[in-house]
Order: sequence, then C-alpha cells, then structure tokens
Amino acid sequence: MPVWNYSARTVSGDLKRAEYDAASRDEVIAHLRSQRLIPIAIREKPKGIQLPGGQKVKTRDIVILTRQFATMINAGLPLVQALDILAKQSDNKTLQSTLQDVLYDVESGHTLADAMRDHEKVFTPLYVNMVAAGETGGILDTILLRLAVFLEKAEALARKIKGAMIYPLVIGFVALTAIIVLLLFVIPTFQQMFASFDQVLPLPTRIVIMASDTLQSYWWAMAGGIGATVFLFKRWIATSSGRLTFDRIVLRLPIFGNLARKGAVARFTRTLGTLLASGVTILDGLEITARTSGNRVIHDAIMDSRSSIAGGESISEPLRVSGVFPPMVTQMINVGEETGDLDGMLTKIADFYDEEVDAAVESLLKAMEPLMIVVLGTVVGGMIVAMYLPIFGIINTMN
Repeated sequence: MPVWNYSARTVSGDLKRAEYDAASRDEVIAHLRSQRLIPIAIREKPKGIQLPGGQKVKTRDIVILTRQFATMINAGLPLVQALDILAKQSDNKTLQSTLQDVLYDVESGHTLADAMRDHEKVFTPLYVNMVAAGETGGILDTILLRLAVFLEKAEALARKIKGAMIYPLVIGFVALTAIIVLLLFVIPTFQQMFASFDQVLPLPTRIVIMASDTLQSYWWAMAGGIGATVFLFKRWIATSSGRLTFDRIVLRLPIFGNLARKGAVARFTRTLGTLLASGVTILDGLEITARTSGNRVIHDAIMDSRSSIAGGESISEPLRVSGVFPPMVTQMINVGEETGDLDGMLTKIADFYDEEVDAAVESLLKAMEPLMIVVLGTVVGGMIVAMYLPIFGIINTMN
C-alpha cells in the first residue's frame, strides 16, 4: 500500500506533518477530515531505497535550474507549479529529490528560502539569502537571473585557477611515473649487464643503480610514508590553526600565491557586490561572503570588516590593515562607500580582477610549459645518459 506524506493544520492553526498508509489520495483526505485537520499538501512518498551520498549536484546543474526557474517565474507561472516542472524534468536524481522536498515545504506554507535552507549541500547560504531578498522585494525572477550570471562567472573563475594548478600536477605525475618505471624495470636490466663488467662504474651510474635498489627493496616503506604524510596533512589542515597556516602559505607562494590572491579578490568582490545589489544587508552579505571565501586568512579579514561596520566604522580600513587585499581594492571600496555605490564599485573591481586572472593564467601556462618539458627531459634524459656512460667507457677502452 502506498505511503503518503502530508501536512495539515489543526483547528487552532498549528502545522502538523506525518505519514499515512492509504490506497489513494482521497482516502488520505478523508482520514484528515475525520481527524478535524485541514489538508495543505499531500504527496506520495518516493519508493525505492535511497542510497547515501547520491548523485553529485554540479554548479552547472544549479545554473540551468536557476535560469529556467527565473524564466517561469517571469512568465507568470505560480511558484508551486514551477517547482513541480523543474523537479519532473531534472535528470539529476539528487537534485530532483531535493526539489520535491522544497516543493513539499512550499506547499506546506514555508517560504521558498526557508524550504531551500534545509538543503545546504545543494543550495548555498548565498543562494538562499538572495532568494529570500528576492521574495521580500517581489523581484524573485530578477534575483534568480542575477544568481545565474554570478554562478556562471564564479564557476569560470574557479575553472581557470584549477586549470593553472592542474597542469604542473599532471606533468609532475607523468615525470614521477616515468622515473618509477625506469627505476623498477629498465635500470635492473642494465645492472645485470654491468655486473659482468670488470671496471668501476661512473658516479652517476652508481647513484642511479643505488636509487633503483632502494626503490625495489623499500617501496613499501616509501608508499607507507607517503600515505602517512597525506593522512597527517589532512588531519593538520582540518584544525583551525593548521588551516590558517596553510592558507597563509598559499597566499605567499612565489607564483601561485599571486594567482590565488587575485582569484580570492575577484570572488570576494563579485559575491559581496551581487548580494548588496540584491538587497541583502551588508552585515549578512559580509558573513556569507566570508563563509564562501575558501581561504581562512581572507575569511578572518572579512569578518574583521564586519565587526568594524557593526561598530559604525568603515569596511575598507580592516581590509587594508589585513594586508591581503591590494591597496587599489581597498581605495576603490572606500570610494564606493563614500559615494553610496558600493555594489557597483565591487562589480567593477570583480570584472577587473577576472581579466587579471585570465592574463595571469595565460602567462603562467606559457612560462610553465617549456620549463616542465626541460625539467622532465633533464631528469629522464639524465638517468638514461647515466646508464650509457659505462658503455661509452668500454667503447673508448677498446679503441
């Protein structure tokens, strides 16, 4: 027999939620009326086993959902009908289930923002607060379109920074794999051949053979050491002091630190500017921006600014004192405060730093490509030359 989720109000106006086994929806309604309850929403409980985790909801899924949602709201569709359509057409099972839960809560009398707030893994605090501002101001469709644009730009920025970080990691992984293959399978073959030579091997050759012997004999200790290091690093970075230290080191790295700083500034200014333009208060906007900054150092600087504003002071001064934000950024924020156009100024800063990130990533990739090729060629080529040195020595002796 099907199980139905229902929400209903009592005679005194209290909201009640529960489940009821019934053959049909009409039977559930009859049961509620017999209990002197007023039905608000009745929905059949989904069948099947809900696996933990589920399908991941990507940013692209949220962007598409937000644009479609804005179009339907702008076209005059009721909120409940729009949510129902979005839930039915979603290909992502996790997102579909979440939208069904949101729809059920909205039908039960909750606001859209309150219904979304229970699903933080899908709808971020930034998303929920902007929806709440849109509902309050009666401009939900405009806010949703603004959200979609913001999410697209934020995803593009994150993708650029990740692309710059991934390239050296991939090249490094290829180089490490080539070295391990040479040490485990190629060098031992040469070593057996050199065993019959009646001469002292050159120093580079002996070093490479010693490295091969060490890897073959103690590979388990090396693997265990790497695993233990990764485990301890994750434990350390999970602590408050560890995370703060790591994020501070990241911002001070010679090349990648500058890129991470520019990306953080672009993300901070665009997030705060979008929130303020949507009607979110500056204190709530700063708190949300700090939580989504992705860097503990920047988080602390933003929270200091929030405390400064709560005390009636300027937002720009704590940002300047932190040393995280460039002087140009703090000066432009100060001008935005004085002119009353802080959200517009923040958007201009974000656009500028988006271009800066583009230029930094492009120049970084151009500089790293030949550098990584030289490093890879030197390491692998050096090992091969070291193994051929004894052969060259024998040839010279024979001549």
